Amino acid sequence: MDPVRHLRISVASLVLIITIGTIGYSMIEGWQAFDALYMTVITLATVGFKEVQPLSPEGKLFTIVLIISGTGMIAYTLSCLLQFTMEGQLRTILGRKKLESRISKLKDHYIICGFGRIGHRICRELHAKPIPFVVVEKDPHHLDRLNREGFIYVEGDATDDEVLLAAGVAHAKGLITAVTSDTDNVYITLTARGLNPNLFILARAGEEGSEKKLMRAGASKVISPYTIGANRMAQAILRPSVVDFIEIATASENLDLQIEEITISANSALAGKTLIDSGIKQNMGIIIVGIKQVDGHMLFNPSPNKVIEANSILITLGEQPAISQLEKLAAGHQQ
Repeated sequence: MDPVRHLRISVASLVLIITIGTIGYSMIEGWQAFDALYMTVITLATVGFKEVQPLSPEGKLFTIVLIISGTGMIAYTLSCLLQFTMEGQLRTILGRKKLESRISKLKDHYIICGFGRIGHRICRELHAKPIPFVVVEKDPHHLDRLNREGFIYVEGDATDDEVLLAAGVAHAKGLITAVTSDTDNVYITLTARGLNPNLFILARAGEEGSEKKLMRAGASKVISPYTIGANRMAQAILRPSVVDFIEIATASENLDLQIEEITISANSALAGKTLIDSGIKQNMGIIIVGIKQVDGHMLFNPSPNKVIEANSILITLGEQPAISQLEKLAAGHQQ
């Protein structure tokens, strides 16, 4: 249980037993409320002060019960308070406030729901880019790992509106729901779509038939890791060299060769030029594998005379330094 919740429960229990003691002395001995409260406090504190007034046999029995139950409760409250302060819970709260402040400043970020094996891998890839993201997780084990790796996160259930709002879903660019339960993925998709109709939602499907449910729930794209894994294993047998090439070109840590997609901004010097006039291949050594045009049509192996349109996406293959240079040029930055 959360130490903060432990402390709250113990304090509430202490207040309850003081209230019971005050009412008990008032009813059994007929004392005024303040005298009954005073007697309850000195009894629980075991300070040894004299009784307010002589106790009846019933009052003495009530005092015995109050001491036995109350002193244990006080000891429990003190231990929770020590745990809260000595184990850095105050620092944790302050740290959460800092995280909330960082999340509130994010715009056009991604929300990763679930920090299991798949979610963790996604976070590593986004962090390497780097692309801003927030993780939503409720498992204490995964929360410890998030703290160790320094990722921004929100603790809670991603199916809850308030949790997604705390993660900035209203101004996020996209959401990836990667929890293990298909049912939870459907609920997360429904919740996120209701909170942000324009959100790009990538959903994980575990079982056959879940893809259609997730698409009906509002997912923009559905991926089944098991289907992809099975296809990848089959291709490793059928086309091993092709698979090796793809693994090298798509690995974020590889500095020799990268496949990347680059969006051409409206103010880029490349917008309106043909591929041959852009000098992308001649000057940078980058191969344009394909172009995703503004209307969504994918053009593979475009001709040198193909005009680069603003807001189109170039699918490129080249060395990482050259890719970084092209990304700056595509964004409109001067060289």
